[in-house]
Amino acid sequence: MGATIITSEDLMEFKVELLEDIKALLKDQSGQLGKKWLKSNEVRDLLGISPGTLQNLRINGTLPYTKIGGVLYYEYHEIMEVLEQNKVHNRI
Repeated sequence: MGATIITSEDLMEFKVELLEDIKALLKDQSGQLGKKWLKSNEVRDLLGISPGTLQNLRINGTLPYTKIGGVLYYEYHEIMEVLEQNKVHNRI
């Protein structure tokens, strides 16, 4: 098995790639985690649901919301709480 030589240029390239990956991950997460309030379209994208499903979740009281001037807002942490409360643990 031969030895592989790693140069400082290789390390710098690895560092740049790693930092870019970390920034991309943080950007993806901060898009939702950094915001306290989400609009309907953001909630639909987050949960992968249709406008009708979101409306049903509002009507049956599953998802709490706030309405200001015709715009509906949802608290991010409340959405996460609903997901946690409805988590199903399968017994194998």
